[in-house]
Amino acid sequence: MDIDSVDFEKGGGIVPVVVQDAESGEVLTLAYSNRESLSRTISTGRSWFWSRSRSRLWMKGEESGNVQRVVSVLVDCDSDALVYRVVPSGPACHLGERACFHNSIRVEGGG
Repeated sequence: MDIDSVDFEKGGGIVPVVVQDAESGEVLTLAYSNRESLSRTISTGRSWFWSRSRSRLWMKGEESGNVQRVVSVLVDCDSDALVYRVVPSGPACHLGERACFHNSIRVEGGG
């Protein structure tokens, strides 16, 4: 597959990106990508995203220094979501946590 295979139009020009630790498999964060940020990710080997709140491209770690080296990009079966498998250099979460998914909701009967 290539970048032209990704269906950006379905999501109004962006697709969700699950960022996963390439070694442990842990889900680190959820972000969004447009065509340009995916192109930059592919050409630089670093995680680039589209910020919905700031309406601009951004590279993970551009302010914190916690960059993510991308080892592979996976496309889902509908071509409208991505997984970046990364080697992180620090926390993924802007709160300093390793992963953004550190809060839990109790599930009744779920254990």
